[in-house]
Parts: sequence; C-alpha cells; structure tokens
Amino acid sequence: MPILDQVVALNPDLFIYLGDNIYGDTEDMDTLQAKYQTLAAREEFQRLKQNMPLLATWDDHDYGRNDAGKEYPKKAESKEICLNFWDEPPHSERWQHEGIYTSYHYEQDGKQLQIILLDTRTFRDSITRKNGNKGRYIPHPKPGSTMLGEAQWRWLEAQLQKPADLRIIGSSIQFSREHNGHESWANFPFEQQRMVDLIQRTKANGALFISGDVHWGEISKHPVDGGYDLIDITASGINRDWKHVSPNQYRVGSAVREFHFGTIDID
Repeated sequence: MPILDQVVALNPDLFIYLGDNIYGDTEDMDTLQAKYQTLAAREEFQRLKQNMPLLATWDDHDYGRNDAGKEYPKKAESKEICLNFWDEPPHSERWQHEGIYTSYHYEQDGKQLQIILLDTRTFRDSITRKNGNKGRYIPHPKPGSTMLGEAQWRWLEAQLQKPADLRIIGSSIQFSREHNGHESWANFPFEQQRMVDLIQRTKANGALFISGDVHWGEISKHPVDGGYDLIDITASGINRDWKHVSPNQYRVGSAVREFHFGTIDID
C-alpha cells in the first residue's frame, strides 16, 4: 500500500478508514484477527498510524461476510476485534451499545466540525436479490426494511441537533448515487429518504457524506426538494484499481479508476 506514504507526505490532520479495511470474510475469529495483524504489520500502515490520528468504521469484508447485514452470526465477536485493532478507548460509547457507530467533535477558530461514522452492517435487513441475476439487487419496494436500525436512527437524530458548521457523515456504502444493482443506500429508498427528511427536520446545516466500497472514486450530488443538495465523496480504494465504473446520473465530473485516496480541505 505505498499510496499511504503519499497520505503521510500530505500531512493531514486525520485519516478516516471507511470500511473494507481488511478482507476478512470469515466466521473464524482467528482468521479475522490474523487479517488485521497482516494490516498492522505493513510498514506503510505503521507510518500512517505514527503520523496522524486514525478514525474507522467497517464495511462488509471487515464486518465478516460479503454484502452481509444483521444476519451475520459473529458480529459481536467481530466488533470486539475491530475496536481493539483501532485502539478504541475503554470508556468509548462504542463499547456501550450494539454496533460501532460513533461521532467526533472538533473546534478551531470558533468553527465546529462534527464527524459522524455510521454502522451500515450491524442492523441492516437483507437486501432484495433480483431473480435470475446473481449478485444484483433491487430496491425494497415498500417501507419496513432498515439500514441503520431504530437505536442508531435515534442516536443520529440527537447528533444532528448538536451545533456544527460542517458535518462529515461517513457511510461505508454510497449514499447519494443512483441505483446500479449493487450495494448502496439506493437499495433502501425509504431509508435514504428518511435520512433526507431527518436532515431537513433537524435543520442540520452543512451535512456532507463520505463513502467507499465500490473500488472507484467519484463525487455524487443528490438533489433535495426544499433543501440543499447532499454531496457524497467516494474514495475507494487505496490499493485496487477498477476497469468498470457504473453509470451514475448524480456524478459530478469523472470517476477515478486508479487506486487513490480522497482529501477534504476545510476553509
């Protein structure tokens, strides 16, 4: 992962891992632990960790199973391994509730930054598979299925009511893109709309999404009636390029197929 040395050279204030940080894909926790140890042994990763704070959430492959949700049977064990690897403090709220969602608050020169890291795996209902086309999914046709679960939704509402000038919301999967048959919030359109409605109802200003998962980079802009557009900056991944990029009517500019990382400069 030599690109991590470019991150270090940039000298950012912090670095956010958005999931698929390892490819565990197992119910054997010894195997999962060994995959984390492989990452920890990388000199590039060690230099990254020594030079800046690291924040992290997970996606399916470090959660434990490809495209998995709440049905994954080892989510509690996987959580413990995950949080220990990322040096989660013992007093952290993440140890007190199911799932690994959390938030951070920073203040500089009178301006407030809120970083919210969602958990799109622990509580998520099954996605609907398209008949006759393995690996492709269709949007849920009616309300009832959840992405975040009620406890996380209540927590998020409280977070969005806190004062902040900019809110960076980390979602392991893309939020603002159009449906393309693969994993994204577009598979749960009623949950996607719930997020839009929640941001409007709480009058949460300055919400910006960051995401990963898809193996290419792009910026998406989801229009919102009566509110501000919701931008989603996708950076994915740091050591894998990708030949095929799905269409996205909400994409701003071009997609990035080479391996890369994303940066946000806050003025």
